[in-house]
Amino acid sequence: MGYEVEKTDAQWREELTDEEYRVLRQAGTEQAFTGEYTDTTRVGVYNCRGCGTELFRSGTKFESHCGWPSFYDPADSDAVETRADHSIPGRPRTEVLCATCGSHLGHVFEGEGYDTPTDLRYCINSIAVRLAPEDGGAPATS
Repeated sequence: MGYEVEKTDAQWREELTDEEYRVLRQAGTEQAFTGEYTDTTRVGVYNCRGCGTELFRSGTKFESHCGWPSFYDPADSDAVETRADHSIPGRPRTEVLCATCGSHLGHVFEGEGYDTPTDLRYCINSIAVRLAPEDGGAPATS
């Protein structure tokens, strides 16, 4: 394993819902346009749902119209790690994981032409993160 936060499979299953487990621990993907943060514009920090590590900030979130929340840069370059994903034959991708607990977050794409400072789109499953609003209120979907 080798992550700062390590849990047994039984611990993950106990702490996460079935859908959270499927996405975070089995590299699943939630359906497009169904996640609670797809269209959220609230200011705050997006933390890993598995371990609470800060991953992204709302200032780097942008409208990509792809069906999932999109960010152009992690909050800290060490907050996420990437690895090659060849799970779809003929369509190589780059998987994004939480660097603290190894949870699957989504994928990152480069060179799509979005008007962002990095030319990267971190396409992240809403279910993989939790928004901590800057105003301290309860997370909202808009």
